[in-house]
Amino acid sequence: MNTGKKVEVNGEKINVYSEGSGDITIVFMAGNGITCPVLEYKPIYRRMSKNYRIAVIEKAGYGFSDRAKTPRTIENLITEDREALLKSGIQPPYVLAVHSYSGFEAVYWANTYPDEVKAVLSMDMGIPTTAILQAKEIGEEKRTALIKKQLKLLQKVAKGGFLAKLFRNKLENASGLLGGSELDDEEKKIYREMFYKNIANTEFSEEAMYMTENAQKAENTGILKCPCCFYISDMKTVTKKVSWRQSGIDYAKKCGGEIHLSDKGHMMYAFIPDEMSETFSKFLNNIFAQ
Repeated sequence: MNTGKKVEVNGEKINVYSEGSGDITIVFMAGNGITCPVLEYKPIYRRMSKNYRIAVIEKAGYGFSDRAKTPRTIENLITEDREALLKSGIQPPYVLAVHSYSGFEAVYWANTYPDEVKAVLSMDMGIPTTAILQAKEIGEEKRTALIKKQLKLLQKVAKGGFLAKLFRNKLENASGLLGGSELDDEEKKIYREMFYKNIANTEFSEEAMYMTENAQKAENTGILKCPCCFYISDMKTVTKKVSWRQSGIDYAKKCGGEIHLSDKGHMMYAFIPDEMSETFSKFLNNIFAQ
């Protein structure tokens, strides 16, 4: 299968996959710890590529890309994304289709380089305000300890064996793609291989360590000022005072965004790709028709 094209950015090879055609490219950006974005987001991007050009960026440490050589600050993440797209021959303007952690990146990108970003499609994106409030409630010391504990667990899971089997549905098959029909047998094989190859990569934990700082930098740029369409889940978090869903709704309203609620979990794109692709396509048709 075609897994994308690697381009050199800051001395590392970043993988970018593209299909479809159009004047505007929908750029899919991965949530933290997604081990193979090219396959993870296929259920929705393969539907949207019938009418749009799509691109999937695999950040350093993700998918088929090399390991990172720069700190996982939001400035470095966005600089590398932008350069990887340009070196792949994919010019702006872009529509950013973002999942989870990449919500911070999308806010920073769209507000810092407004001429490049025409719209944002949220696939249950992380909201900067939510991350900041969660960090305050938990405390940085406890949050750091949780991240380190998670990394140790993932390092054990990466070796296979009992723990890998025990956490299979929560980790390896978290989005259910291994049990469904969205990926063929070859793709499922690659999906598993990339999971165990990448799951313990330190880029994931480093991004998590930088979460509060990166979210604050995104927050400092203001709310999203471009057209935006939000899918928001009812995901449960470790905090008691901060509701993921309500925070998402509040933020979307401030942005004047279109809001869609889902009970299909944080990886909803794997469960309702027809609905999401149709909703996003209608939204984009409306804004670009104006």
